[in-house]
Amino acid sequence: MKKAVILYSGGLDSTTCMAIAKAEGFEPHAMSFAYGQRHKLELEVARQNAKPMGAVEHLVVEFDLRKMGGSALTSDMAVPKEGVGEAIPVTYVPARNTIFLSFALGWAEVLGAFDIFIGVNALDYSGYPDCRPAYIEAFEKLANLATKAGVEGKGHFTLHTPLIQLTKAEIIRQGVSLGVDYGRTHSCYDPTAEGIACGRCDSCRLRLKGFAEAGITDPIRYAVRSEG
Repeated sequence: MKKAVILYSGGLDSTTCMAIAKAEGFEPHAMSFAYGQRHKLELEVARQNAKPMGAVEHLVVEFDLRKMGGSALTSDMAVPKEGVGEAIPVTYVPARNTIFLSFALGWAEVLGAFDIFIGVNALDYSGYPDCRPAYIEAFEKLANLATKAGVEGKGHFTLHTPLIQLTKAEIIRQGVSLGVDYGRTHSCYDPTAEGIACGRCDSCRLRLKGFAEAGITDPIRYAVRSEG
């Protein structure tokens, strides 16, 4: 089996992405980040479920983006609860995917892996600029220019984005077909103190909309179920 690095947050998309990588014959090496996000629940979920969800190894990288702020996920700024709008929301974390992919690229080179999976989506998403196909293409080009393995021709780094042109409902249906237990995932930006998803942030709304359109009941608990 070829090794692949999977960016894994413990959420719906990254978990589905790992299941797809495994189904395609890759040996998943999961990478998560403690980056100063506003709550630790997503990281706890990632730590608990990476191996049960198929990872042969799970690496957690720690750094603190709260020192820069600039996002509702890395500061005390309020998380919007009014639904998805047209503007890039304040939950966008500046350069987050570039930072994550840089760590993934470094680990892939150490592992001798040339495949990196990231669960970005450009349909049912919040409009983040680092989730678009043009960004992924640019980073893949950079990966092959900026690494010893790439320059020496030992292999070609490929960024796999199997979800990028799928609706959330299509993602969920594919995950279910691969046996993903979505009850062991977490998506909420602003859960309650008890760890219950708020149901009103962009991430919750997109997730609930996806389950509704897929005709499947979301197995996790919500403080409020706001579909759409």
